[in-house]
Amino acid sequence: MAKEGMKEGKERFVKKTEGEERIEGEVRFSEGYAAEVKEIVARGGTRGELTQVMCQILEGPDKNKAIRRNVKGPIRPGDVLVLLETEIEAQRMGGGPRRGGSSSSGGSNSGRGSR
Repeated sequence: MAKEGMKEGKERFVKKTEGEERIEGEVRFSEGYAAEVKEIVARGGTRGELTQVMCQILEGPDKNKAIRRNVKGPIRPGDVLVLLETEIEAQRMGGGPRRGGSSSSGGSNSGRGSR
């Protein structure tokens, strides 16, 4: 009792397009690049779930480049991450004193007129 149009079990999942054969339901992943965690820079998030690390890219076009990345979950130096892209670097966490425009009035109401 075979259904019409089914020659073999696997053939019903095969879709043919121009020049390529694709299996329906197939999962394709983007190519990733390995990077080794060199040091833990900071922890962040309201519950400390985010860790900022410095990692060195081990393969790909940016090989041997050291970049800062944010990682969620347990991590320690020596672990290997798989990065989908290697060009964007995470911003520094926290930071120190703010640089730039110093207020001349020095009060908490700077910029407001007084009566």
